[in-house]
Amino acid sequence: MRCVICHCETQRNRRGKPVGKVNCKNMKQDCPVPTCPRATLLPGHCCHTCPKALPGPLEKSSEPPFDTFEYFQDKEDELDKPYNDRSYLSSEGLARDDARTEFVALLTSGPEPWHPTSSAVAKARFTLLRSYLLFSISYERLGRPSRVRFSDPEGTVLFEHPVQKSAAPEDGMLCGMWRTVSKANIQLLRAEQLRVSLITRAQPSGEVHGHILKHRALFAETFGAILTSSDPAHLGAGGMAMLTLSDTENNLHFILMARGLLEPGAGESPWVPLRVRILHQGQTLREVHANITIEDPDFAEVLSDLSTHELQWLAQGQLRIVADTEGQHPRQLEGTITARRSCDTIQSVLCGADALQPTKTGAVGSAKLALHENGTLEYQVRVVGTASEVVGVTLETKPRRKNKRNVLFDMTPSYRDGLAQGVWHSPSARDAHMLLQNELFLNVATKDWVEGELRGQVISLPYSGLLARYTEMPVPLAGQLVSPSVSSGAGGHAWLSLDEHCHLHYEIVVAGLGRPADGTVSAQLHGVAELGEMGSRPHLHKRMLKGFYGTEAQGVVKDLDAELLQHLTQGTAFLQVSTKAHPRGEMRGWVHIPNRCQAGGARLSTGEAELSEGPKSRDVEQLKKDPNSCFFEGQHRAHGTRWAPDYDKKCSICSCQKRTVICDPILCQPLNCTRQVHPEELCCPVCEEKKMEQEELKLERARDSSEGCYFDGDKTWRGSGTRWHPVVPPFGLIKCAICTCKGTTGEVHCEKVQCPRLTCANPVRVSPSDCCKQCPAPEKSVPELTDGMQADGPRACRFGRRWYLNNESWHPSVPPFGEMKCILCWCVSGETHCQRQECPPGACASPSRRDNPCCAKCRSLDAPPEKMHEATAESWSH
Repeated sequence: MRCVICHCETQRNRRGKPVGKVNCKNMKQDCPVPTCPRATLLPGHCCHTCPKALPGPLEKSSEPPFDTFEYFQDKEDELDKPYNDRSYLSSEGLARDDARTEFVALLTSGPEPWHPTSSAVAKARFTLLRSYLLFSISYERLGRPSRVRFSDPEGTVLFEHPVQKSAAPEDGMLCGMWRTVSKANIQLLRAEQLRVSLITRAQPSGEVHGHILKHRALFAETFGAILTSSDPAHLGAGGMAMLTLSDTENNLHFILMARGLLEPGAGESPWVPLRVRILHQGQTLREVHANITIEDPDFAEVLSDLSTHELQWLAQGQLRIVADTEGQHPRQLEGTITARRSCDTIQSVLCGADALQPTKTGAVGSAKLALHENGTLEYQVRVVGTASEVVGVTLETKPRRKNKRNVLFDMTPSYRDGLAQGVWHSPSARDAHMLLQNELFLNVATKDWVEGELRGQVISLPYSGLLARYTEMPVPLAGQLVSPSVSSGAGGHAWLSLDEHCHLHYEIVVAGLGRPADGTVSAQLHGVAELGEMGSRPHLHKRMLKGFYGTEAQGVVKDLDAELLQHLTQGTAFLQVSTKAHPRGEMRGWVHIPNRCQAGGARLSTGEAELSEGPKSRDVEQLKKDPNSCFFEGQHRAHGTRWAPDYDKKCSICSCQKRTVICDPILCQPLNCTRQVHPEELCCPVCEEKKMEQEELKLERARDSSEGCYFDGDKTWRGSGTRWHPVVPPFGLIKCAICTCKGTTGEVHCEKVQCPRLTCANPVRVSPSDCCKQCPAPEKSVPELTDGMQADGPRACRFGRRWYLNNESWHPSVPPFGEMKCILCWCVSGETHCQRQECPPGACASPSRRDNPCCAKCRSLDAPPEKMHEATAESWSH
């Protein structure tokens, strides 16, 4: 910020140690008044100068805009270091933010060139965590968006995130994640070349837009505001404010970013007076004046020495910020200042290793907190396995000196039966600031450990897409719950949930295990039925979830067996974390997830365009022994199940009927509408008015289950397991490739189509766009076919790209599967009739049944059936 000048002041703390503090001041109002009528603003300068004046050295800093916001003095200077350092830095905070980069975007209506259509405004916060881009977007004067779109400077769509209705902690917010961002897109992001838009039904091209900017002020932001125009008819105007308190003084720093406040006017002075006010119930508390320009409309200032009442009103969300300009085009923006809104989860793992005096009792504490816009703090703290009675649960800051705890709020009166829950109605602005800066701690004291048996740092856990965080308490993981119990100083907690496809989503947070170099951490899910036999048969009914380093692990498990799902339903399953020091388990928690997934697998949903595999009634070994089960495409299926086959996920459905797999094409019902459309991912056409609704439902389901893939070729989402011919600009449809969506990783895997073997000597490619060659048709003169079509006698038939004479029969050829030898077609007076070959009842008794590949119903279970029986489900024209 070229109009902000900073300087370093030398100060001394209470112990007399010299420290440094950075103070910044806006120097725009100190600019001299130009003596010429047409002063100009030179690049990199803050003040306007006359054209004949010699330009001085550039004032522009090499730092990106807003990078100087404020730096605080070392927060550990006043701590008494000789005693346990973990008292103010828990193991959860180690190396957590090393790979994080923060970005922000102000979204208003009107793409370039400026054509505003709405008064909506949104503020988006982004966190780049390795190759994941997490975002929290709050908005006003905007209906529920349907998608979040990311595009490059040329307007090419790079990624679209469908918005889930339940994926936000509160109204007016949406949360999401761009998984596996490519290196090229990360470079665009870091170069501030990415653009984000919110798509609504009213504006399918995007109702609000903005560029994503790197902003170091986001690290310090603890309060914020979205500014909308005081005149709803003033479209395209909006702004946002990012505010923070000084570390030791009651000074409020803020940066104001606005769009649409200024309009270019002919003959006007380039300077426009700006007034920024802080109001409480309509009364002006603070007022700042400055001059801004179209080239530099942003504004930064420091409000010093806030009073006790001002700090209280700030914490309670009772202050408003108003920015207005004067001149021929006066504009005004205003908004309410609240605590920072985010999709992150404020939580804490309390363990003995992080206590002021470290303990190893195998106990654990698990906490979840929520800071609301009115300043109240809702808390839930669960304690498990303490060595003696709990006598205190407190929220504290770092101790100022050895064994001198600084208690902010005492939760002990609300503690009952291992759980402290309630609302803190009056946290101060400083308390809220420290909470959002990860500077507070929870402490649990017991009779045997009066200064604390458990302690944990309160941390904001980045958004992960797991919706259970918003609705459920995590499962505590404690050494006391291991069988036999383990006296460990570590602890943890986990969120687990089953989605509609019976896939288990989990997220685990641990503390007190030391640095990652101490060893690999693994998480296992067990059935309690095997508890007594863990020593002799540890491999039974145990499922490895994930091995991980550090303090967090998350993932999805898609193939839990029926017995383990039943234990989850009954609450007799547990999650266990093992380490090198305790390979049989260092901490454990009981898991209870009521469900109807005892059969495992996914369930068919009526009306879905893509059918997934039906429930299995028993495991694989039992299916192999079942005389009525089927073996198809390398997998055993139970009698009565229905599924979409791999060779045609879109337009076929198969069922198992007593050892026989029957696959049929999906028959499209006639539509009662005037305008029909045929989406590429659907087998049947739909009415145009229903297309948008079905697409949104499909996208939402794909994201709800953390499945689905985004294909860059045609810029569309595909469900897990979907197979399709890719569309790659500028080449169009590529028929020689088949792509598959890998739902587990979100990756698209494409491979070349395998063409069938041909017996003829000179195969030909019927059409230039065909992928595979075919044997040439028997020579028939075109005039003969033409004469037959035009004569009064029987007409010829056209099937695919070939013509057949009346009464001629043939086996149809369906790419990419080749000739269908079990289907016979014939031509009758210009109409094609096709029928599957019928097998006689005595075919099973005939010793020659193996010579006929179409009659394979009486084969043994171990012999795989011929796939030609099912391949006829490929759609073909009559």
